[in-house]
Amino acid sequence: MITVTSIANKKIKDNLARRGKGIGIRVGIRTTGCSGLAYVLEYVDASWDGSVAFPQQGFGVLIDQKDLPYLDGLEIDYVRQGLNEGFEFTNPLEKDRCGCGESFRV
Repeated sequence: MITVTSIANKKIKDNLARRGKGIGIRVGIRTTGCSGLAYVLEYVDASWDGSVAFPQQGFGVLIDQKDLPYLDGLEIDYVRQGLNEGFEFTNPLEKDRCGCGESFRV
């Protein structure tokens, strides 16, 4: 199960409208950083073989099946803190994050 907060939902729909196309977002992981894994979020125009869709209000969150064991239960939020803003991921499977917060370990 993947959830998207109402603030993140609005931001994603706004970005999709600004792009003028797209069915939703792809959320995945990549190997990097001090702790080994980092989140990836990108806008997508179509699903692919091996993708799992989690329908939201107005779009879908697509995840590659191989990434699902690392992302099950993930919550996606959009946060503004001072001059910084961006998507934030809360993952109940995370064991810890590196000091800079860019990578994590499950």
